Amino acid sequence: MTSTPTLHRTRIKICGLTREQDVDAAVAAGADAIGFVLYPKSARAVTPQRAAELAKRLPPFITPVLLFVNAGATEVIAACAMIAGATAQFHGDESPQDCLDATGNGARPYLRAARIPLGDDAQAFDLVKYAHDYSNAQAILLDAHVDGYGGGGKTFNWSLLPPSVNAHLVLSGGLTSANVGDGITSVRPRCKTLAVDVSSGVEAVDAQGKPLKGIKDPEKIFQFVAAVRAADQLS
Repeated sequence: MTSTPTLHRTRIKICGLTREQDVDAAVAAGADAIGFVLYPKSARAVTPQRAAELAKRLPPFITPVLLFVNAGATEVIAACAMIAGATAQFHGDESPQDCLDATGNGARPYLRAARIPLGDDAQAFDLVKYAHDYSNAQAILLDAHVDGYGGGGKTFNWSLLPPSVNAHLVLSGGLTSANVGDGITSVRPRCKTLAVDVSSGVEAVDAQGKPLKGIKDPEKIFQFVAAVRAADQLS
């Protein structure tokens, strides 16, 4: 009797890249998407020109994703035009209409970040309504609600998400190779498909163990991808 192959393949995005060697490491590890932060206040920020330089290193079928926070439509359109095949990711207070205006009425694919409150307050966030409001988004990215924008490396309570969300979801926020398997197991049954997005969880640290924001550790990238693939095999 032959075993049935898994029907799940969790897509993986490595975000907040600033260096050529980190882009190459993410590609080599098997990432499906590479994220560039175009939010000037972020410690991982790059300019659109720098993002375009880094994106030129990507082989076919790996998606560049540009993260914006409350940027105007003209700015988003201009940045995306510099990078072939770019997906936009809106991580601020953008309304559904703002997202449509910045993506040619949805002609360019985009992700919309949902900022899930920490602790028990996560239960109060109406993700079903949020996904409905942003139904033109390719996926809803789930991140923890912290001060500021662009992701804070915190983990929210996955178990408090609604049991059924009619959307493709991207799990983010405090993921590492140690906990991503649990996140996949918890969230995948609640949505159409699940992807994961990591930034701080694959970053290098200094001699004191402090994260070097925007500087990735290739070994951590490979470990993260391996942990995701292991979780897929158990699904």
